[in-house]
Amino acid sequence: MKELSKSIPRRMRDPNFLRRYFLGHGVDIGGKPDPLSLYGEFFPLMEQVTVWDLEDGDAQFMAGVADERFDFVHSSHCLEHLRDPAEALKNWLRVVKPGGFVIVLIPDEDLYEQRVFPSSFNLDHKHTFTIHKDRSWSESSINVMDLLAALGPEARVEKVELLAASYRFELPRYDQTHTPVGECAIEFVIRKATPAEQAAGGLIRPTRQPSRDLRIHLNQYRDDARQMKRSNVDRPPFTNDSPL
Repeated sequence: MKELSKSIPRRMRDPNFLRRYFLGHGVDIGGKPDPLSLYGEFFPLMEQVTVWDLEDGDAQFMAGVADERFDFVHSSHCLEHLRDPAEALKNWLRVVKPGGFVIVLIPDEDLYEQRVFPSSFNLDHKHTFTIHKDRSWSESSINVMDLLAALGPEARVEKVELLAASYRFELPRYDQTHTPVGECAIEFVIRKATPAEQAAGGLIRPTRQPSRDLRIHLNQYRDDARQMKRSNVDRPPFTNDSPL
């Protein structure tokens, strides 16, 4: 089934995809069968998406792609087909600009392969993935949290999610991606930190002041909070049990 297409309604409800992740010029790695560009009108800040597939080269290396070329990297169900997912992620992070995002979908080993590997549902899968386990049934299992931690200080993990909302746990072994709703996947999002953020060890706040109208309202929130504290100084919180 079209796994990227299944993700679109869910992502349209997430302001991060609308305002932050799909912003500017991106590359869709392995996207030829089900390209992100088909849904451009749903993500108005997404200007252009270049598809990178087999005829363009090995997605593990992204040879010939300049460093920091794209505003975001997207890949749906490609990483599990590569020999070295760790090297692939390092190169995907390499080609995204500082401040940009790497957004990846991969199958979850329990929801998709379901204790059989090599995968009987897709023989080209070279690895299975889980968010984190101390022990897996799969000898080719990769812990996503370990994979992301090894990327180093420029990789800031924004999201790791098991996409099980539409999974039918009561069914016997069956490839649920055949259905129109079953994602059976893990989604993770990495933000590439700027050199200044890496040096500071965290997000750097802007120094430029917002407009006067915005300052007035934000300062009023702060003034209201201060006034409430002053008016309640003799009454500790959660001690007023007088009749209403």
